[in-house]
Amino acid sequence: MPALAYLNRLLPGLQPLLKYRAADLPHDVSAGLAVAAVSIPVAIAYAEIAGLSPSAGLYSSILPLIVYALAGTSRQMIIGPDAATCAMIAAVVAPMAAGNSGLYLSFSIALTLLTGIFCLAASFLRLGALADFLARPILVGLLNGISLSIMVGQIGKVLGSKPQASRFFRQLLEIPELVLQAHLPTVLLSLACVLVMAIMPRLSQRLPGSLVTMALAGLAAYLLRLDEMGVALIGPVASGLPSLEWPDLQLHEVGDLAGAAAGLALVLFTSGMLTARSFAERNRYDIDVDREFAAFGLANIVAAVSQGFAVTGSSSRTAVNDANGGRTQMVGIVAAVAVALLLLAGTDWLAWLPIPALGVVLIFASWSLLDLQVFRRYHQVERAALLLGAVTMLGVLAFGAIKAIVLAVTLALLMFVRRVARPDLEQLVTVRGRPGLYNRLLFPDARPIDGLLLLRFCGPLVFFNASHFRSEVQRAIARQAAPVERVVLDLIPMTNIDITGIDMLERLDEELAVQGIVLTLAGRQIEFERWLQVTGHPDESLRQRAYPTMRQAIRQWHGRDEGAAEEDAESEAETAAPTREAVAEAPPARSDDAGGNGNERA
Repeated sequence: MPALAYLNRLLPGLQPLLKYRAADLPHDVSAGLAVAAVSIPVAIAYAEIAGLSPSAGLYSSILPLIVYALAGTSRQMIIGPDAATCAMIAAVVAPMAAGNSGLYLSFSIALTLLTGIFCLAASFLRLGALADFLARPILVGLLNGISLSIMVGQIGKVLGSKPQASRFFRQLLEIPELVLQAHLPTVLLSLACVLVMAIMPRLSQRLPGSLVTMALAGLAAYLLRLDEMGVALIGPVASGLPSLEWPDLQLHEVGDLAGAAAGLALVLFTSGMLTARSFAERNRYDIDVDREFAAFGLANIVAAVSQGFAVTGSSSRTAVNDANGGRTQMVGIVAAVAVALLLLAGTDWLAWLPIPALGVVLIFASWSLLDLQVFRRYHQVERAALLLGAVTMLGVLAFGAIKAIVLAVTLALLMFVRRVARPDLEQLVTVRGRPGLYNRLLFPDARPIDGLLLLRFCGPLVFFNASHFRSEVQRAIARQAAPVERVVLDLIPMTNIDITGIDMLERLDEELAVQGIVLTLAGRQIEFERWLQVTGHPDESLRQRAYPTMRQAIRQWHGRDEGAAEEDAESEAETAAPTREAVAEAPPARSDDAGGNGNERA
């Protein structure tokens, strides 16, 4: 039984397959064939981006799908070649191979293997949370940058010209020259493919437009002998299943590829998790991020062993699975078997597929990933997200995906540090007809309580922001039109106060006393008592001016009527300032105590 439990943990998809229901088979077979129909032309096209043979793209759509069906925790996700991973492979491997096709393939396989090993190691170390370092704006910028790069990179193929530039901005400048060099039969074929891709969604939602386009283009190339007219074709594609070989890694190769493999592992895992989480939420089931890391690792190792290249979760193929009623992991297995049968049956007809048709399919696939409208929303909601997304996108276009990711993650970490080091200090006000306290910025017309300044520091009070906190409090006092007699500080958002923070509170208390202002604290009485004890500051004065809630601090300022006094008597009996013995016995403070973005906790 322990062995079976370990096997189920290593392969969480195995148990559902062993208990597979026959009623699900028709739905899964239909969805699997639909996925295969989409995967075949897309895999060939993405292999072109990666700089590899069409057969490598097909190899990457067989064993990795089966392995993920067994090792993954998503019931719907389909993995395979992806635009982002293919572009990253080409960017990393091309300079190292220096035009040697044999070395290019070897380096690509080695990069894929190392990527899988990094994913497995991350799963063992439970580093699934690392995916969160690639914030949504970074991924959006990455996909936009890669999409634009791919689209511009295909212009030469759809025109029948020979581009010279390899970077995005130089490729843009080269477009007028490529137009002048355009090959007429190639252009006509490309326009026909664009027309088919455009009208297919209107004719049929279930029939893949890319498959129909490639099939018609291949038929036209065969019947019209387009190769004799100068139209570029894919050429012979190796038939049969891939041989299973363990890549021969040299020590210097490992050193050269390790950094790129780590970055590729993080990107493909994060991109795949976005797809997995979105469909899991839609269909109301959970996924395990650490097991997903392991599943991606095993899938990429198998891809390398079977002469393929890096794979990740595909949003388009997963959407096809979902739209066609796929119910279990069997869909991926059916799709893999269909691709394998294609390779076994023969691939002679694939040789007639025109390169311009692949370019059109890639342009449409990249267009579907392009989302520039999101930057407008970022501009309206959060400027920091706009900056991250824009920097990532421009970095991809200018320097490549790996360097852009490093730049964006570094920028994101710096922005996070700045946000923590410089938290907002909110002035709180009461609003007529609304219970609780609110940020004055949301209600600029709200009138503050005469003589009373209510403040909320939105972060921990520790060594790197203590001086900032003191300065912000003094600025808030200076901005008040009426004299301030008392400052009430809400401690609820302060999840932690270190000795520097305690010292700064004491210093601020002394400075305000000189100004004739009383400092009062509200919330987190037990934690505050503990902070005072731990930091060695038995400040009885501050302790006596600490209240359980902001409401009680305000009522004490106003002077309570009899009704309020009776109401508070019971409340204060329950939340009275604890003794030092009670503080010592109290459980550690929970992070969920720091709530309330709008209404004040009473």
